[in-house]
Amino acid sequence: MSPPVPTVRVTAAIPEEGIEVLREAGFRIEMGGVDVEGIDALLCLLTDRIDAPLLERGDRLKVVANMAVGVDNVDLEAAAHLGITVTNTPDVLTDATADLAFALMLAAARRVSWGDRLVRSGGFRGWEPLLGLGFEVTGGTLGIVGAGRIGTAVAERARGFRMDVLLCDLGFGVPLADLLERSDFVSLHCPLTPETRHLIGEEELRRMRTHAVLVNTARGPIVDERTLVRALREGWIGAAGLDVFEEEPRLAPGLVDLPNVVLTPHVGSATFTTRGRMAEIAARNVVAALRGKRVPNAVVQGTRSP
Repeated sequence: MSPPVPTVRVTAAIPEEGIEVLREAGFRIEMGGVDVEGIDALLCLLTDRIDAPLLERGDRLKVVANMAVGVDNVDLEAAAHLGITVTNTPDVLTDATADLAFALMLAAARRVSWGDRLVRSGGFRGWEPLLGLGFEVTGGTLGIVGAGRIGTAVAERARGFRMDVLLCDLGFGVPLADLLERSDFVSLHCPLTPETRHLIGEEELRRMRTHAVLVNTARGPIVDERTLVRALREGWIGAAGLDVFEEEPRLAPGLVDLPNVVLTPHVGSATFTTRGRMAEIAARNVVAALRGKRVPNAVVQGTRSP
């Protein structure tokens, strides 16, 4: 008698590249919802909360494949205790996210969104000497908090703008306080941990230069968003570019009303190529785990047999 066909639940629509990998493996695919009962694998998103009570209901669950680099949405301790493998999709989204970080930096410094709104609304009356003045990017000092793959890629892009780069990371680089005081631009690329939650709060924002631009493409809760609204409104800093938010998708009161912030809807990895590769990698992690092979991107290596 042949063994039962493994069942994989995919919590939401993903690029076809991932679905095709699961289909070619011969798995049964269930779409939609974060339900783990009666399934062998869960392919989930960073917006899915995978906590201990949920994992405990997955009596057959062997692998949680997170279609993201960060795994702060998964209770890793509970997964390890239950013998469930947890995987992520590293490396593939580095360039796309670094590109967006730099795009937000440029857009915030040069008031691109403001200018776009002005032209579309019919408010543009012609060139004026004082219209739309922003901050110079080329030759400025860029402070990067979190010097992993994405932070390093942002530093590489800064060289083309003749920028001085300061790095702050665990165990090396300049102290955060010094980086904030010396930088014209601050770009956040550290993971969300208990230690980095509200890493940028009132004390840190007040340390920054009044013309400084803060960019966050990492995780929203790294920044105290309500305090950032005050900082932007009262001129503690010059501008901000945000792709992530503290209580996503909700925004702190007043944030959308500020003219000196550029907001994008968590699209750091949103290119056709990158999202397709993320889906494919997550699916291949599932295949490896369910076939008892080495899982290439295991954050937690489980012990449950395929």
